[in-house]
Amino acid sequence: MDLVAFQGEVGAYSEEAVRRLLPAAVPRACPSFEAVFEAVSTGAVTRGLVPIENSLFGSVHINYDLLMEHDLWIAGETQLRIRHHLMAKAGSTLPGIRRVYSHPQALGQCRAYLRAHLPQAEAIPAYDTAGAAQMVQQLPDPDVAAIASVQAAHEYGLTVLAAGIETNQQNYTRFLLLVQEPDTAVPGLASAEAGGSCKTSIVYTLQRNVPGGLFKSLAVFALREIDLFKIESRPLIGEPGQYRFYLDLDGAAHTEPVQRALTHLQELTDQFKLLGSYPAGS
Repeated sequence: MDLVAFQGEVGAYSEEAVRRLLPAAVPRACPSFEAVFEAVSTGAVTRGLVPIENSLFGSVHINYDLLMEHDLWIAGETQLRIRHHLMAKAGSTLPGIRRVYSHPQALGQCRAYLRAHLPQAEAIPAYDTAGAAQMVQQLPDPDVAAIASVQAAHEYGLTVLAAGIETNQQNYTRFLLLVQEPDTAVPGLASAEAGGSCKTSIVYTLQRNVPGGLFKSLAVFALREIDLFKIESRPLIGEPGQYRFYLDLDGAAHTEPVQRALTHLQELTDQFKLLGSYPAGS
């Protein structure tokens, strides 16, 4: 059985992303991102899917850190259009809502709607959007609502009071598929390489006291006309002013231009880790 771990309760956006990327898989809910990484690392599940960035709110920094802490491989990605819905128990009305629960990012992404239509309501953070819907279903109060997916409304028997309430319609979350070994990657890597739609993700720290070190590390790709999709820096714990850099680039790791660039890069780094090569998601 192909079990795929995700963070959150049943009905979470992460579960929807699992079903989109791997329709035949069986999603398994986990209480935290750390639990997803642990489940894949221990073999309790075959794969895991975690969000890595949102087009409105930026990176999910904890998952960048967990990528370094666990010896896992990125085998795929998908981008999910996020549509937020305001939901409550049957019989609830907008004027009667006094509290709205959801994940902090979801609350932020719906701030304009809440300000305009629910000025009387308190926005209360929850650890998960689907968990917020589950909480509203269990609470006896009629004046509570949640912001979550339409699937969460169906799952917990809630009524959608308003659909598509996110401030910006270009609201996408990128998810990464995690596996223990590269050979368990999702199908399509070979064809992706042939068509050029393949990504490679790496992480590295620079050698100390090298003037222009960051510029030189990026130049190894520019010299070979390799596109960089994203660079993310994370502070090294206990070393103020020092950073670890995560990079997404165009191409598969074993192709000659990328391989040469990565070899060149390692001459400039103290630490280097290949996180994965995988088909670029749509």
